[in-house]
Amino acid sequence: MKAIISGGGSGGHIFPAIAIANAIKKRWPDAEILFIGAQGRMEMEKVPAAGYEIKGLPIAGLQRKLTLHNIIQNLALPFKEMKSLNMVRQTLRQFNPDIVVGVGGFASQPTLKAAASMGFKTLIQEQNSYAGLTNKTLAKNAQAICVAYDGMERFFPKEKIVFTGNPVRADIEQMSCTREEGCRQFGVDNDGKVLLSVGGSLGARSINRMVIDNIRFFEENNIQLIWQTGRWMYDEAVAAVEKAEASRWVKVHQFIQRMDLAYAAADAVVSRAGAIAISELCLVGKPVILIPSPNVAEDHQTKNAMSLANKGAALVVPDAECGTKCLPLVRQMLDDPQRMAEMSAAIQRLAVRSAADKIVDQIEKLIQ
Repeated sequence: MKAIISGGGSGGHIFPAIAIANAIKKRWPDAEILFIGAQGRMEMEKVPAAGYEIKGLPIAGLQRKLTLHNIIQNLALPFKEMKSLNMVRQTLRQFNPDIVVGVGGFASQPTLKAAASMGFKTLIQEQNSYAGLTNKTLAKNAQAICVAYDGMERFFPKEKIVFTGNPVRADIEQMSCTREEGCRQFGVDNDGKVLLSVGGSLGARSINRMVIDNIRFFEENNIQLIWQTGRWMYDEAVAAVEKAEASRWVKVHQFIQRMDLAYAAADAVVSRAGAIAISELCLVGKPVILIPSPNVAEDHQTKNAMSLANKGAALVVPDAECGTKCLPLVRQMLDDPQRMAEMSAAIQRLAVRSAADKIVDQIEKLIQ
């Protein structure tokens, strides 16, 4: 069994890819798995850390802000794509996979395009409730499309769609840690209220800015915060906490490795609305306020968030209103145990388990 898995750019693409790889290894212990990612992106670090080989392509995305630097970068894109396609074709000839899986992100487009043109079997894992242009294009030649939301026949051929849910990290799907362990890990009081703030693996400027501008809110309202900032605003966040002498109340982390312990410690969560974050939140059953990122294709995070809000499983605050509306909503929610219990029950009803194994079931069907 030989598989290529391609995609990345953020944790929302990388962690499902690794979960699929682990499920393949569970099914075929001697399987050979090769990842294809984008040079300079997060997958080039996270995939080897998970024990898998990865090749990097010089592919990049379209820069939407029209600065001189970005215009030059955009002009180079066709050359980067051509070089990436040639590299992928060479890798496919050498590796000769039984299946090529695309999970989204820059690298999946040239990888699946080349694989399909060379006659290799391809499978797409679409994480969002609103499919992007790349996956809609790649779907024409894919053998199967694994989805996590109903109604995806709007975007893909109905006969190719398989509902599997989104694969998440095993330590979250099989979460066994206690609240006490989580609180101990992050240095918060087990008897107090705990809020977890995550802006995705790369951080979220508006969520971080909201916390920085309201550091004293947490002490004033007796709320402890576990705060994942991402790389770009970590130093500013640490400085703000030190200046406010708020380290007892606000625990700053650039990146949280043990998200299972963070979820276990938290009473409630403030989060972006990436598909994998939502899948994890459904599994752990935490009341959540979702702040969709406005900087994503087709505004798919808002669509993800509203699919939960319409079922009473989450509250949604637009990114532009995050600074004024989110923390008052946090206070109201944490002061209302009945509402939190209802939201927790509603979001748990949407959980889909064993998604990675269901995707591997489809892979097994295709390669047979």
